[in-house]
Amino acid sequence: MAENSADLIDADTPDTLRLSVAEAVEIGARALQRVGYSGEDARIIVDQLIDNALCGYKFAGLPRILAIAGDEKTTAGRAPVKIVHETPLSALMDGGNNVGYIVAYRAAEVAIRKAREHGMASVGAYNSYYSGRNAYFAEKVVQEGFVCLHIASAKPRAVPPGAARPALGTNPLCFGFPSAKGPVIFDMGTAALMWGDIMLHAHLGQALPEGIGFDERGRPTTDAAATLRGGVATFGGYKGYGLAFAVQALGLLAGAALARGQVQDYGFLFWVVDPKIMLPGGDFEQQMAELVAKIKDTPRQPGVDEIRIPSERAYRERERRRKEGIVLERTVVDSLKAL
Repeated sequence: MAENSADLIDADTPDTLRLSVAEAVEIGARALQRVGYSGEDARIIVDQLIDNALCGYKFAGLPRILAIAGDEKTTAGRAPVKIVHETPLSALMDGGNNVGYIVAYRAAEVAIRKAREHGMASVGAYNSYYSGRNAYFAEKVVQEGFVCLHIASAKPRAVPPGAARPALGTNPLCFGFPSAKGPVIFDMGTAALMWGDIMLHAHLGQALPEGIGFDERGRPTTDAAATLRGGVATFGGYKGYGLAFAVQALGLLAGAALARGQVQDYGFLFWVVDPKIMLPGGDFEQQMAELVAKIKDTPRQPGVDEIRIPSERAYRERERRRKEGIVLERTVVDSLKAL
């Protein structure tokens, strides 16, 4: 732990606790066990939740266990994740109603295996929910030397412009690229604020920024609890709406409509490519590193210290928090222990 609190990346307050990674893992594993996940499955879930917290995504860390615990799918029966349709270049997987942290992880493993064997892969998974942060899975793929596009469609949470109720998921999309200097990941949600963040605001009794939420009658609201009964705006107006629509459509390729006959449902899709099938000389990773360097070397406006690349902030914060620890709200820790 850092000794000078003024230098810490996250501030300590009377309402927070600072935990080491090991302590956070233990709390998460125990909470997951109480909601029915243990062994390898719990390890997969906790590993991502802790990584999310290390990278600075507070809502996507251990608070997500509270969302998992409160979801009706968690109490329903589960079956092993399995491949139900397969070709040399593709696979469609039934998630067996397991949480998406596990299902998307298994789908990424299949995509990596097929890309190793054939140079590219298209892998989809359905019959699941909550897959967490797309960048986590994309980074796993990129670490193997592959380019990755990963999308996750979901049930309606986002309100199209002009609509009075949700019609799209929060629908993140993510691009991952290997480079000679390490993975470069761009991950974005197509909602103005991700649903997990709204759930955390509601749990903590915090107001939302203006222009984010709608209540159950489609009226604008800053009340996070009311937004949970209504929906969230799309990111960037009609452009974010268009991206959300595209992700929902791609989710159909992942089998989103197969589980419950609903075209507005969860689907996880991976498109993975070995750069060598496009550039036989194997120059892609070096070219990516050069692209990053040239962008960062672009002349800056007055007062700007640096030009950052997508994922750069998250990776820096990850390394700091490994040393300084993870800060969680006491109410979240208490709720996890009380599950």
